[in-house]
Amino acid sequence: MQARMTNPVQVIPSALPAVLGVLKAAKEGGVDEYTLELVHLRASQINGCAPCIDQGVKQARKGGVGEDKLATVVAWREAPYFSDAERAALALTEAATRLADRPDAVSDEVWDEAARHYDEKGLASLVLMIGVTNLFNRLNATTRQVAGAAW
Repeated sequence: MQARMTNPVQVIPSALPAVLGVLKAAKEGGVDEYTLELVHLRASQINGCAPCIDQGVKQARKGGVGEDKLATVVAWREAPYFSDAERAALALTEAATRLADRPDAVSDEVWDEAARHYDEKGLASLVLMIGVTNLFNRLNATTRQVAGAAW
């Protein structure tokens, strides 16, 4: 596979600090890095972003996510390895990533379950991580960036 073009954040260099700023901010909301990596990985799986999945698995391992979770995050509902808080974060991730799949994109049920486990700052952290991951996914998938390719 060959990329269609250089990654847009490299073509327009002022974009990269802005995107990375959102990523950094997402990590300041009190949600552990472990959960944020699961969120990143799950959104990337949904969007089929090979570079983000590749990088997400590497970052998740580095962040302490075990192999059982990495292998089953795609089927987190059926796997016994996830806490209730992680499940709530993953459900929110799926709903916020698949906005067009249902009339009420992020249902009150999904939101309320996430709010049961995370305070407002934690919810902000999750929503920012989901949003910035979806941005990365769309940039990479649209331009067919290659997994494992160096910038």
